[in-house]
Amino acid sequence: GLERSFNMHNQAVLVKTPEQIAGIRKSSILAANTLQFAKKQIKAGMTSEELDDLIYEYITKHNGIPATLGYMNYPKSSCISINEVVCHGIPDQTAFKEGDIVKVDIATILDGYYGDNCATFSIGQISNEAQELIDITKRCLELGIDEVQPGQPLNNIGKAITNYAQFKQHSVVYEYAGHGVGCEFHEAPNVSHAALRIPGPIMQPGWVFTIEPMINTGVPKTMLNEADGWTVSTADGNLSAQFEHTILVTENGHEILTIPTEI
Repeated sequence: GLERSFNMHNQAVLVKTPEQIAGIRKSSILAANTLQFAKKQIKAGMTSEELDDLIYEYITKHNGIPATLGYMNYPKSSCISINEVVCHGIPDQTAFKEGDIVKVDIATILDGYYGDNCATFSIGQISNEAQELIDITKRCLELGIDEVQPGQPLNNIGKAITNYAQFKQHSVVYEYAGHGVGCEFHEAPNVSHAALRIPGPIMQPGWVFTIEPMINTGVPKTMLNEADGWTVSTADGNLSAQFEHTILVTENGHEILTIPTEI
């Protein structure tokens, strides 16, 4: 969530201690449980603000703090992005309607540690095009996660995502990226979902970062809403979907930290 305006290229990546990993794991489970809770609540006729209020209540009831709330003056407890909105949609009076696809991005702070995840939900019956986009985006995240191995270049993730999306004739948003997370909301490294020309840094055990591909049915380019300074939409008005997990690099592979315990 909220991966705008931070440049991590020169920062060293924090190798997390076992104690930090334990704290990040707890926060990530809270973020994942909150996303599951949101999935159960979301329905046609509900406004994005009503859903955001429920998300705030759920996180605070479980002793957490919404990471987005007040972050760089962001006013809400989640990002809720409908249809052509790619990311950073600010919850408001807009009601969800049959056929919408809705990205809900939830990040939590628990005991000072961060967890971050996102999923795209469908409202009632959606078009075949929208369902295909959701399926492709989910698969892009899985393929990206499969590349997380210590000793391998970080950009293997972006290559895997781009290869699959392009094979499926969809495009990858390159203007927003995944990011290190855990002790801060946004840390190094910058995790591109596009295939870069450089291999990027070599992944090390103890790194924690998000992979959060945003996949479009049309062009990859996005537009920022200058009026609110946050809302990002596809440049051509076509649909966009996103899925996100927080990932730990382990000694022999990876662990997805944003796995809910309440299903």
